Amino acid sequence: MQERLIPYDRLSDFTRSVFSHIGCSSEEAALATRALLSADLRGIDSHGVARLSGYIRLWEVGRVNARPHIRVIHETPSTAVVDGDRGLGLIVASRAMDIAREKAKQVGTGWVSVQNSNHFGIAAFHAMQALEDDMIGWAMTNASPLVAPTFSKDRLLGTNPICVAAPAGEEPPFVADLATTTAANGKLEILQRKNTEAPSGWVQDEAGNPSTDPNILKSGGALLPLGGDRDHGSHKGYALGAIVDLFSALLSGANYAPWVPPFPAYVPMPAQQPGKGIGHFMGAMRVDAFRPVEDYKSHMDQWIRGFRAAQPIRADQPVLVPGDPERVAQAQRLEKGIPLMETVIRDLQELADRLNITRLD
Repeated sequence: MQERLIPYDRLSDFTRSVFSHIGCSSEEAALATRALLSADLRGIDSHGVARLSGYIRLWEVGRVNARPHIRVIHETPSTAVVDGDRGLGLIVASRAMDIAREKAKQVGTGWVSVQNSNHFGIAAFHAMQALEDDMIGWAMTNASPLVAPTFSKDRLLGTNPICVAAPAGEEPPFVADLATTTAANGKLEILQRKNTEAPSGWVQDEAGNPSTDPNILKSGGALLPLGGDRDHGSHKGYALGAIVDLFSALLSGANYAPWVPPFPAYVPMPAQQPGKGIGHFMGAMRVDAFRPVEDYKSHMDQWIRGFRAAQPIRADQPVLVPGDPERVAQAQRLEKGIPLMETVIRDLQELADRLNITRLD
């Protein structure tokens, strides 16, 4: 599958023009662009600009509000519930993290559960905002039901990612960003573009049998929780996904389990939804609410260096700290450009023609 390297600035200008075209303010178009392209920069190609046309289709069918009135509907000194007014999750989640950070500045920690939102891109973008204030950031979101719990044929949970970002001193920050499934749905989409089979343990068919077909979700199959099967700990992945649903939706009043709205605009909305939109959960914890920042950073550096110094099994594969691969990818892609498959570029060109804006190239 052929790829082309597209300079970040060119891709950013194009993406911002798309968000502006649908009615986002200049500030929020820029924010949505930074959030979306952070995935491409960090090597998470499944969640970046390849999804741009999907967001626009949601706007075209009225499921995304380009000018949302994002508001707090309930709060205490350290907590809040935010209504995203059907806004782009890229924007809503970032605003919710702003609220969490402000509360943490006042009382040490801030926790915000969000209802009535949409897909928010990669969790790391939102969690890492807290690093700017010497805070530990948390971000999670529920998602459309594509995942079968352990022992089930039914799709009841989303990929429901969790990210924790923690600052360090001289070392780069610790950033653990993971789906609670063996693989995110976007990884299947990449395999579909490459016409490649899925690894064992990623998916099952409609009857619950193991499968390697990357298109299996289209015929009633399901993603598997982290672990793949019970012998490899899938019940733990199932539990982690359930926790995300609880924090993101049961606390906020968003939809949960099989009622979470689907990302593809052509998929019918679930009937009799119990809540509003997709739910997120954001947290910010001030380091100095626990110990002096410099003491913490000194020990965090020591912790990170200890893991990097661990003896590797293979000489060509050093032990990594969460966030290392994405940080390396970002440096390389800022310098050389972002690799996009030709199928993604064609999709973006078709989007530009449909919206009557300047093409990417």
